[in-house]
Amino acid sequence: MFRANIDGMNTFRLQLRFLVPLVLTLVAAAYLALPLMDQLTLRWFSRDLDLRGSLLASGLSDSIGEALAEHRVTHLQALFDRTVQDERLLAIGLCSLDGQLLERTKGYPRGLDCESAQSTAARADPVLQIEGGAVHVGFFAVSDESGRVADLVLVHDMSFIQRRSQDTREYLIILIAALGAAIAMITVVVAQLSWRGWVAGARALLRGEGLIRPLLQPAPELAPLAAELRSHLRELHDEYRRIRGPEVEWNPDHLRSLLRTQLRGDEIVVVSNREPYIHESSSDRVVVRRPASGLVTAIEPVMRACSGTWIAHGSGSADRQTVDANDHLRVPPGRGEYTLRRIWLSAEEEQGYYFGFANEGIWPLCHVAHVRPVFRETDWLAYREVNRRFADAVIDEVRSDDPVVMVQDYHFALLPLMIRERLPHATILTFWHIPWPNPESFGICPWRREILQGMLGSTILGFHTPFHCKNFIETVDRNLQARIEHEDSTISFRDQQTLVESYPISIQWPDANGAAAQPSIEQCRRNVTERLGLSAGQKIAVGVDRLDYTKGVLERMQAFGRLLEQHPEWIGRLALVQAAAPSRGVLQEYRSFQDQVRNMAAQLNEQFGREGYRPIHLLMEHHEREAVAELYRAADVCLVTSLHDGMNLVCKEFVAARDDERGVLILSRFAGAAREMAEALIVNPYHVEECAAALQRALTMPEAEQRERMVSLRMTVQEFNVYRWAGRMLTDAGRLRLRRRIEARVERHHADGVL
Repeated sequence: MFRANIDGMNTFRLQLRFLVPLVLTLVAAAYLALPLMDQLTLRWFSRDLDLRGSLLASGLSDSIGEALAEHRVTHLQALFDRTVQDERLLAIGLCSLDGQLLERTKGYPRGLDCESAQSTAARADPVLQIEGGAVHVGFFAVSDESGRVADLVLVHDMSFIQRRSQDTREYLIILIAALGAAIAMITVVVAQLSWRGWVAGARALLRGEGLIRPLLQPAPELAPLAAELRSHLRELHDEYRRIRGPEVEWNPDHLRSLLRTQLRGDEIVVVSNREPYIHESSSDRVVVRRPASGLVTAIEPVMRACSGTWIAHGSGSADRQTVDANDHLRVPPGRGEYTLRRIWLSAEEEQGYYFGFANEGIWPLCHVAHVRPVFRETDWLAYREVNRRFADAVIDEVRSDDPVVMVQDYHFALLPLMIRERLPHATILTFWHIPWPNPESFGICPWRREILQGMLGSTILGFHTPFHCKNFIETVDRNLQARIEHEDSTISFRDQQTLVESYPISIQWPDANGAAAQPSIEQCRRNVTERLGLSAGQKIAVGVDRLDYTKGVLERMQAFGRLLEQHPEWIGRLALVQAAAPSRGVLQEYRSFQDQVRNMAAQLNEQFGREGYRPIHLLMEHHEREAVAELYRAADVCLVTSLHDGMNLVCKEFVAARDDERGVLILSRFAGAAREMAEALIVNPYHVEECAAALQRALTMPEAEQRERMVSLRMTVQEFNVYRWAGRMLTDAGRLRLRRRIEARVERHHADGVL
């Protein structure tokens, strides 16, 4: 005990040796900082008084000019007497152009003539000592329409500055004293704890405890109890997060409120190739359908929330029959929440611009999917011309010179600059929905400089992930002479600054009414089972994609076949339902891919099929939203195995549909969504065995683990929904628009000579 007291006293002495110099240093620093603080305070207030004097002189100019023109200088005495009633303004003097003091108020300092007032005001420290104390002298020109007619001397009382400086000194000393005391206390506590911890650790090592097992490790017999306790804590945490909900609920009302506050009613125009509603002729009637497009899924709820105009290519066979004389149509049908403006393209234009340059050139260039991009001069010319036509449509639709234009995807790489050239004050948000390749891959494109220059016409350029932003910035650095600010993620090119930022896109989270209107999980399973002829109790794995070589459909089927080889017990008990909407069938590469998918499905059905059992159900047709939602709710597993994807919203749609908190998501590591949805089973789609093992794990996963993963996934998708995606971009746009308006106002004031 005595020894411990001695050790404690020695430790305390060592701490005092450190603390006493520290406290003395802080006190000395405080006294050294006081003169500097006084000087800074004086400069700040002098600058404030100069600004106030400038505004006051500007306000009195008209009255002084009229009095001088009418030779009524003595009439200014009453005006000056009223003005000096300000508690800080001590006196006013009026000087003629030849330096004569024409008029002055009662408190004007003796001996302060016009020449000395001008010289005092020109000093860096325009302070003059008089009998009553220090005063600030300002000397300002008085002008009318003919030019400068006189000079105004404004004398401000500086006593209030001395009072505030004294207060600042006292507060500074108190702050530094409190800071020193806090540092001293923290140092003492940390030193005591560190000393005790070090002594306890040393004694434990001397006893051999640290060599046998790590300190504080629970005994082996308590391990099962600790594991069960951690499991319960995770469940409680998930339940708490679900009850609490997201920190800020992003919904249409919140987005509308943001538009009113951040953009204050500014008009919004969206430009995309794909239209949100397609009208098709079907026998004797017109059918409205929604295209199978992640872009439409994401943008359409935003347009419903903020109204505005959506400009898109009218591709439906009955589209021309449903628009007015200006090619306008109010959508959604029956509600009319925003305007759709359709652009008509000839077959030659669509072939060169869409199927040619966009989908045979840029699409494979940006997706690492082992398909060689094709670039033709004729396709490039068509692409440029169609971009020009859409730019003309934007100009026709806007009602102001500074609209917010949201340009969507790789079909319009040239459009931002074309709009910028004709609407220099517009705020242009370009979102690239597909990946951006590395600089070496992009170097294949013969018109790479033109594409980059077109995209840098944007105010904000968005990608799904920071990795895609990094690739784009490096590509610009490799191909253009631009100034890049990596810390701010901005690129300055030809006097135009572009913010390059990641905005992970998402979906609209179903509201309470929509969720309640859905059929139950059991009903959906019965419907799918009956429609496809599945046996009762059969497990269902689903894939929902466009028939595109980037979606990994072939790799998914290969993994499914490998699972049946390795685990034949699933034969007859498991079915893969692949909904595959045909896409871009005009292109040979896509027709060949569709044939490959059909052949592989037929091969696996022949290899593993039995009487009354077909392992793969290939549904190569367009599915409406309700039919897709039914598949999601009926599934035990959802497979998203993209070989390379910007985001892929199928995984988020599946999670949103599973309000029963069951089902397992298998997600490719090469989809942008993998960064957000870590609770899915993340796989490499090129690794067949890994995908098969993940499918086996998903099919045998306990319900408790399914629930734990799905609850976390649903909270992520609910919080980071499409309104948050749009809100972040529009918030950044509002911030940049406000900054630009303030800069323009300041420049205008400078030009007018106010500042």
